[in-house]
Amino acid sequence: MGYGTVGSGVVEVIENHKRVITKRTDGDMLEVSHILDLRDFPGDSHEALFTKDFNDILNDDEVKVVAETMGGINPAYDFTMKLIKAGKSVVTSNKELVAQKGLELLNAARENGVNYLFEASVGGGIPIIRPMDQCLAANNIEGIAGILNGTTNFILTKMIEEDMSFASALKLAQANGYAEKDPTADIEGFDACRKVCILASLAFGKHVYPNQVETEGITSITLEDVAYIASVHGVIKLLGQISYISENEIAAFVSPAVVFHPSQLASVNGVFNAILVRGDAVGDVCFYGPGAGKLPTASAVVADMVDAAKHTQRRKIFGWGEGSESYVVDHKEVIISQFYVRARADEGEIKRIFGDVKFLNRYGKPAGEVAFITDKMNEYTLEKKLEGVNVINTIRITNY
Repeated sequence: MGYGTVGSGVVEVIENHKRVITKRTDGDMLEVSHILDLRDFPGDSHEALFTKDFNDILNDDEVKVVAETMGGINPAYDFTMKLIKAGKSVVTSNKELVAQKGLELLNAARENGVNYLFEASVGGGIPIIRPMDQCLAANNIEGIAGILNGTTNFILTKMIEEDMSFASALKLAQANGYAEKDPTADIEGFDACRKVCILASLAFGKHVYPNQVETEGITSITLEDVAYIASVHGVIKLLGQISYISENEIAAFVSPAVVFHPSQLASVNGVFNAILVRGDAVGDVCFYGPGAGKLPTASAVVADMVDAAKHTQRRKIFGWGEGSESYVVDHKEVIISQFYVRARADEGEIKRIFGDVKFLNRYGKPAGEVAFITDKMNEYTLEKKLEGVNVINTIRITNY
C-alpha cells in the first residue's frame, strides 16, 4: 500500500531478490499481488497490479502479508486495523503511525493471531528493532542515544566540516533531496521524536506517545556554537535520548547535544544514522548505517515481510503494554549532566555564579561574550543559576 519512494523500492527488492528470499522462507515465494495507490503510473512494468480500491486487498483471501508504506495516520491506521482483523499480517515503515497507534495495532494483531512488524520505522535500513527485541533480550537496557534523522545530521555536518550556515546547509539538503520543501518535521525534531517513542516503548515495555517526549530541534544552533565546541574536540548532534529511571519511570527527549570524540556518535556524518544502546551486561552497542533512502528502507520492509511469511501459522511474541501519563518523567529534573553555555557576560560574573568552569575560545570571539562548560547539574539548577545572565544558547553535554 503506497507506491512512493519506499513502496516502489519494496517491489524492486522482492523482484530482484527472489532466490535469497525463497531460501529465507523455506521455499515459499513472495509474490506481489496488488499495489494500492491513488495515482496513475502509466507505462510502469507493474501496471496490471495497480488498484485504487483498498477492498481488493482486504477481500483477497490469498493475501497473507501486506506492506504499508503510505505514511501518516489516516487512512493508514484504518486500513491496517481492517487488514489485521481480517487475519492478514502487516509490516510498515510508518513511524508516525507506530508512535501514535502502535499499542492498539499490536493488541489487535495479538487478538487476531497475526503479526504487526515495523523494523523500517526506525533507522531505515539499520537493523535495530529486532536486535533490541531478540539479541539484547538478556540485558536490562540502561539507556539509548541516537542520531535518528539524516537531514539534521547532514545539516550539522556541513556546519561543522565546511563552516556552512544553517540556512545554506538546509537549502543544500533540500536541493539534494534529503529535506522536504517543508522541513519542519526534521529540523524541529518531530521525526526523531516519533522514533524515540518506538525505541522507548520497545526497550522498556510500555507505550510512549509523542506528546510525552519534549522535543527541541536544531534551528538555534549557530556557527559560533560549532566553533566553541570544536575547540574542545566536540561536535553538535541532534540526539534522541532515553534513560531508565525505575520500573515505572523513564526519561525521553530530543535535543541538540554536545558529543565529544572519541564517542562513536561523534564520527557519524552526513545522512547516516547511529543508535547506541547501553545494556547492563553487554555495555555499549552501536548500530550504524543509512537511516533512510529507497532501497535501505525497502530492504527492512521486505525483511519483515519474509519474517511475517514464515510466521503465518503462528504469532511472534513481540510488542509492549500500556503506558501512563506519569511514565515519562521530566528529564530537566532527573538527568544530571554538564552543559555548554554561551552568553553576553564577562568571566568574572560567570565565576561568581558557577565557581571554576572551563572557558572556551574561538577565532573572532568578540569582547563581552563568554562560552563555558559547567559542572554536572540538572537543567532546572542551570536555569536558576543563569537567571539575570544574558544567555545566547545552552546545549546539554551527553555522556554517550
